[in-house]
Amino acid sequence: MTDAILLQREGGLLTLQLNRPDKKNALTRAMYTQLAEALEQADADSGIRAVLIQGSNECFTAGNDIADFLEQPPSDLDSPPFHFMKSLLNCRKPVIAAVAGAAVGIGTTLLLHCDLVYISRDARLRMPFVNLGLCPEFGSSLILPRLLGHAKAAELLLLGEGFTGEQAAAWGIATEAMGSGEAALVKAREVAQRFETLAPGAVQVSKQLMKSVDREQLRQVIEVEGALFVQRLKSPEAIAALSGFIARR
Repeated sequence: MTDAILLQREGGLLTLQLNRPDKKNALTRAMYTQLAEALEQADADSGIRAVLIQGSNECFTAGNDIADFLEQPPSDLDSPPFHFMKSLLNCRKPVIAAVAGAAVGIGTTLLLHCDLVYISRDARLRMPFVNLGLCPEFGSSLILPRLLGHAKAAELLLLGEGFTGEQAAAWGIATEAMGSGEAALVKAREVAQRFETLAPGAVQVSKQLMKSVDREQLRQVIEVEGALFVQRLKSPEAIAALSGFIARR
């Protein structure tokens, strides 16, 4: 276990807080594993009504910890990052995200699988996969073109353009944009706590119905993306880009 992920249970709400402020909450293999296991345990615990994922009121996550990533890159779809993806995708409980500051890479794509997302207007989101010699992950190559249209999705995925929390809410990536990071965290917690008063079976069946239409196709796309992502990590383009990123840091 690592204190880079803080777990807090209050009644029927489980909060998973990213807690590496010195590294902008960048995700390591250990953090992915702890997040995955916490989601699986929450899913199996009848007392948990909802899960809240948050960073601080200043930063959600800078995405993968590149140094940790390069030390032992994912080699197959059972690696920690993909374990986390699978756990979030399969979670039957409602998952709420509170986002402020930076949300980079998987910090953005994981939001596509949360049920409710509250975000600060000035949050900074970006999916710089191509910029690092990589490719989209976590179903983003399927979800974003459907949500935004091909042209806007291409701007985000092929050029790696950034966007704000206000834009994320306008485009349907987030539920609501708030005036500050603190307001986003407060709102997300208030909404997450509402699930303690709602019939859990009805909530879970409703979520299942909402997710069921494209579920199998989404699983397949995530697997294809994952396999290509692993291949791309070994490419000269990715090795050069990631090594250059480390050198600049």
